[in-house]
Amino acid sequence: MFKTIGILAHVDAGKTTFSEQLLYHTEAIRTRGRVDHKDAFLDSHAIEKNRGITVFADQAVFRYNGTEYTLIDTPGHVDFSPEMERAIRVMDAAILVISAADGVEGHTETVWDLLRKHRVPTFLFINKTDREGADREAALTGIRQSLSEDVILLDDGLAPDVIEWVAERDEALLERYLEDGFDEEVWIDAMRRMTESGRIFPAGSGSALKDVGVTEFFAWLDRLSGWDRAEPGRPFAARVYKIRHDEGGQRITFLKMTGGRLSVRDEIRIAGEPRKVTQIRKYSGHKYTVQDTANPGELVAVMGLSGIEAGEPLGAETGRASFSLTPSLSAAVQFGDSIHPKDMLAHFMQLDAEDPSLAVTWEEHAREIRVHVMGMIQLEVLKEVVSDRFGQMVTFGEPSILYKETVRSAVRGYGHFEPLRHYAEVHLDMAPAERGSGITFKSNCHPNELAPGYQNLVGQVLTEKPHRGLLTGSPLTDMDITLITGRAHNEHTSGGDFREAALRALRQGLEKADNVLLEPVYDVKIKVATDLMGRVLNDIQKAHGQFGDPKAEGDTVRITARVPVATFMGYPAEFASFTNGKGAISLRPGGYEVCHNPEEVTERTGYDKNADPDYSSASIFCAKGKGYSVPWHEAEAAMHLL
Repeated sequence: MFKTIGILAHVDAGKTTFSEQLLYHTEAIRTRGRVDHKDAFLDSHAIEKNRGITVFADQAVFRYNGTEYTLIDTPGHVDFSPEMERAIRVMDAAILVISAADGVEGHTETVWDLLRKHRVPTFLFINKTDREGADREAALTGIRQSLSEDVILLDDGLAPDVIEWVAERDEALLERYLEDGFDEEVWIDAMRRMTESGRIFPAGSGSALKDVGVTEFFAWLDRLSGWDRAEPGRPFAARVYKIRHDEGGQRITFLKMTGGRLSVRDEIRIAGEPRKVTQIRKYSGHKYTVQDTANPGELVAVMGLSGIEAGEPLGAETGRASFSLTPSLSAAVQFGDSIHPKDMLAHFMQLDAEDPSLAVTWEEHAREIRVHVMGMIQLEVLKEVVSDRFGQMVTFGEPSILYKETVRSAVRGYGHFEPLRHYAEVHLDMAPAERGSGITFKSNCHPNELAPGYQNLVGQVLTEKPHRGLLTGSPLTDMDITLITGRAHNEHTSGGDFREAALRALRQGLEKADNVLLEPVYDVKIKVATDLMGRVLNDIQKAHGQFGDPKAEGDTVRITARVPVATFMGYPAEFASFTNGKGAISLRPGGYEVCHNPEEVTERTGYDKNADPDYSSASIFCAKGKGYSVPWHEAEAAMHLL
């Protein structure tokens, strides 16, 4: 059996030290490394050793009790959250490490929410119980208050209170307990099912640094994770986990096998084109072994594949993965004249393949490369990566906020494209959608009105990439778009015609819409002395944030708030200064809300909707063998399908 487990935590909770102990006891490594000694097995990159943090999601393979485990060590710093989320999508189970000294922190809650969203069975390890001031029971209470009441500590095994606690959460088990008493195997089977379904969350405690509690905890994980998610008899199916490049620049595609078998020289169709598998690797740290086949449940690296991104399905696997954590900052890449911009763009596109959240673009009007990032630490790491990988020195301009746009109410858009010997017409309904839902497309157009192939093309055009709004040219989001009707010509229609018509319909609808500018916000949690509460609340208000009722805890208060990133991203340094480092603050990505200063941002951006070379809200009609343009406010009346 093969299992993929991940280890996740807030930064400095001790997950890399935990991993070292686990790998040592399962004989995957001969000596235990330490982050502060710069010799941790999974922090193998020079950047990670120098910074003392995990930046890249790396893996190790070990065997335990007849099962082959692949352990993924994920970044704990918020700037590398997208890397962590991509890893979550291929986990069969997760270990969430929480410091007994610090308890549940901001990033801990982000990780927990993602694990619940992706329905990953989760085990918790309360670490650093040996630290001065650490309180295991207080930490457990905080976990139950902040994460879930269904966390059960198994340090003392199946003690009577644990037996009763589990029985109370399963009606059939409780009935059996009252009639026949306790049967260990029955309880283990029930706990395994309840863990898999997210009804309970087993936990252990100890000190990874002092090697206390690690092996006992993992024995419980092995015992309570007996599932095999691979479906027997299923044809080849896999999901792309991540993309890397070796020292020679060859592309390595990491796959989680979810069904069937994959062999060297097999062909996989990607975007309709066959790609031949030239090699299958099994990585553990930076080393790998080569194998001829990959089986269901395995996490393998494949050579020979191109044209696919992390999260995409292969074979019989369906549904492209969606990711919750997206950057809120954009920065320009700055470099010298010794390298041509085209060559530097090629370097960054390679990095973009490995981390799609970078969303690398070439801005033609500014003649610059731009990247999307989570924060300043990520920019510093990117600078080092470019130097190490490509031998080039880069810096970055001052990061700017990544805004988005949507519509406030429903509107219909019309697009027509009919230059000589071309023809396409598209009518779209565009409606606001739930915040954070992105762009969705469906068709209510009858096949007799427009062939399904053309309908699918319209959907592809509208969802294949972000499209710009009218206010600032920022990406459109949170809209449900419906194809109402369309028309093609028997002789003169090509696929490109529907691309033109669909984009013109989108743009024409936006011209009539009540457009809304959105900005990224933080979910903020602050713990501060009571006498500083007024200062903090006033700061939040000045930053255009909103806060809930403060909660008193002795001589301190806890404050929760939602505050724009633009006004608050520098606040932690100010907070540390006036609290003398004695307060606690956490900022976690909170999605997008209506912008607090849209007029100012729009004026500063200076986007000219009429000068965008990629978009037009006008439609093209044909008369006397010649195409002519009809402006957006007159286009609706000229449509052929009204």
